[in-house]
Amino acid sequence: MNKELLREDLFIQRCPIRNVLSRLCDRWSMLIIYSLENEPVMRFGELMKLIPDISQKMLTSTLRKLEEDGMVNRKVYAQIPPKVEYSLSDRGRSVVPHLNALIQWAKEEMSGVMEDRRKYEEVAQQRA
Repeated sequence: MNKELLREDLFIQRCPIRNVLSRLCDRWSMLIIYSLENEPVMRFGELMKLIPDISQKMLTSTLRKLEEDGMVNRKVYAQIPPKVEYSLSDRGRSVVPHLNALIQWAKEEMSGVMEDRRKYEEVAQQRA
């Protein structure tokens, strides 16, 4: 591997946007973190009910990634049937104020964004 490719590969690995934020900014992670902020301890089924349009497979996958990144704690109780609870870790709680600021911004800007999308679509239809 030449030096330029190695340098580019190291940049990608160390880039916080690609490495950390891309995991938080997927379709479901922020919603799960937001849900766990409002209900400090939740079971899998409770999360499924709270986020009805997420599949069981995607919820499982996203929870695993959040656990891997130290955002979510997973506690398993040795009983039959197995009981598993999820909660935010310290790291997960530390990102909540930033997510809340982004949520607030989205609420404030949504009508303007929707209007701009409508205008864009009108122009795109006129071009076609």
